[in-house]
Amino acid sequence: MKHHLGPGLAILALAAALSGCGSSSGTAPAATSPATGTAASASSASSPSSSASSSPAGAAVELKTASSSAAGSIVVDGKGMSLYLFTKDTKDSGTSACTGSCAVQWPPLTTTSGTPTAEGVTGKLGTITGADGKKQVTLNGMPLYYFAKDTKPGDTLGQGVGGVWFLSDPSGAMAKAAGQAY
Repeated sequence: MKHHLGPGLAILALAAALSGCGSSSGTAPAATSPATGTAASASSASSPSSSASSSPAGAAVELKTASSSAAGSIVVDGKGMSLYLFTKDTKDSGTSACTGSCAVQWPPLTTTSGTPTAEGVTGKLGTITGADGKKQVTLNGMPLYYFAKDTKPGDTLGQGVGGVWFLSDPSGAMAKAAGQAY
């Protein structure tokens, strides 16, 4: 008799992610928003980042800008998925402060290229080696992340979560809506 642990582990991982990363201002339905069961951690965490990490070996990450009604001009991946900065990261430290269960909810933007490319992005692009050994893309020395609840291009559900997650503007600064102080 085979036992399938996948759904149980996925739910446990998602629950751990929801309790970490300072995302206390999010809403409770997070555990069921993107997907349920096994797909919750697998598809939500990997589908945004799959545009970068599943690209052919040596292919550069394509970044571009998009317009967000809440934050103005923001950085997105080649498929239009929003990218975020984490205030707990330290600029030019070469490391990410979002690991383990945090990285399930906030998957890193990864690449197989040492020189990511961008259109309309004015900040300096680079890479760091993530905890998993993959190259994570940085903008002005700050790692870039997806938000697992952003399921389609144009989603910006991670903006302001926990007071520590913000969209990136093209210069690499944290994008903030007009009149908001962060």
